Amino acid sequence: MTLYIRLALAAIAASLMIVIPAAEAALPLSVEGQSLPSLAPMLKKATAAVVNISTRTHIEAAQNPLMQDPFFQHFFNLPNIPQQRRESSSLGSGVIIDAHRGYVLTNNHVIDKADKIQVTLHDGRQLAAKLVGTDPDSDVAVIQVEARDLEALPIADSSQLQVGDFVVAIGNPFGLGQTVTSGIVSALGRSGLGIEGYEDFIQTDASINPGNSGGALVNLRGELVGINTAILAPNGGNVGIGFAIPSNMVESIKNILIEHGEVKRGLLGVNVQDLTPDLAQAFGLKQHQGAVITAVKPGSPAEKAGLETGDVFVAINHRPIKQGSDVRNSLGLAQVGEEVQIEVLRKGEPEALTAKIVAPKLAQEDGKRIHPRLAGTVLNNTPPQAPYEGVVVERIHTGSYAFQAGLRPGDIIVMANKKRVTNMEELQAAAGAGQLLLNLQRGDAGLFLLLR
Repeated sequence: MTLYIRLALAAIAASLMIVIPAAEAALPLSVEGQSLPSLAPMLKKATAAVVNISTRTHIEAAQNPLMQDPFFQHFFNLPNIPQQRRESSSLGSGVIIDAHRGYVLTNNHVIDKADKIQVTLHDGRQLAAKLVGTDPDSDVAVIQVEARDLEALPIADSSQLQVGDFVVAIGNPFGLGQTVTSGIVSALGRSGLGIEGYEDFIQTDASINPGNSGGALVNLRGELVGINTAILAPNGGNVGIGFAIPSNMVESIKNILIEHGEVKRGLLGVNVQDLTPDLAQAFGLKQHQGAVITAVKPGSPAEKAGLETGDVFVAINHRPIKQGSDVRNSLGLAQVGEEVQIEVLRKGEPEALTAKIVAPKLAQEDGKRIHPRLAGTVLNNTPPQAPYEGVVVERIHTGSYAFQAGLRPGDIIVMANKKRVTNMEELQAAAGAGQLLLNLQRGDAGLFLLLR
């Protein structure tokens, strides 16, 4: 055996002696004196501010209204049947944003219609919570607990987020207890999803599963950048597409809810559409981002402020406008009576205007005055910032003919008897006295309903 071969075998034997024990050892805490990266120190603080939320809701079971009529009971010698009740529960998450006053942020759908709200802290304490305020249109709610030694999560400026930034989602998926998942910011400013009334979502591939709703999306400094709210998946599981409400939007709504308990949105009085490259060329504009005013309602704050058809929104209250949905989201944060600063391009030249937001005029109406088959409903014109223009079903009696035929609360009537409907007057004119064919918008789905 040559000297070269003996040296080679010796080297192989030496390497095996090193490699084999290393394979059996645990991962080292450091490499060449440098600590391995870990999110543990940040999460130790952040998870203490994320709570689990459970709710109980008592629901009245639907019964035929005749069974509750005293004359009907007496005539047929029926006993007085008590109203049946059943109980439902839900599970979600929340984020402590004020340790001194005990304010907790969550989603509206987590606590919607709850009779009892219970919060479980990171250390296991269980506390009763009270509702401070809620905004269904943005799916944001604030609840409050009374406790000492709470940990609050600092709130970051979500406008500084960039696609590719690392983020961590903290919540309570599937009721398993507090869980952490990580990912990146996949996209910003997502809208038009039909999930909420006001949409400006952060999209992330960090796993957001059922029960994560209302939980925290944090950056690597442990600061709140968003409130987890929804997933996009065909079968209800996670496929790497989750959405969170940006912290800047949440912060604005949170302040209003704490002060007033609700968000009273007002009216500007414009219709807009996205500025496309073709429209930009037609208007002689160099920029391809913005929202074009397609109509200004007579007598509206927009008309009084001097806005004109063809103006292009560039900013509202110094917030850049890149598309039509940005106008809706910016105005959605404006309260009745508030003055908003508007920047537009008019024939290519910048214009600065001020408009005062006013309360919308809604015309609530008993459905039976519109059509006999709509008895038992309460109808209203859709609010100015609604995703569809028409007549909305605000309330409906479960024993009514319309309910039995399939009409539901929240349905928006956009056509009646094949005629376009944008308000109550148009619905009444189209309804007639015979059968009523309705074209409805339910969420992001459209359907026809025939009331004979």
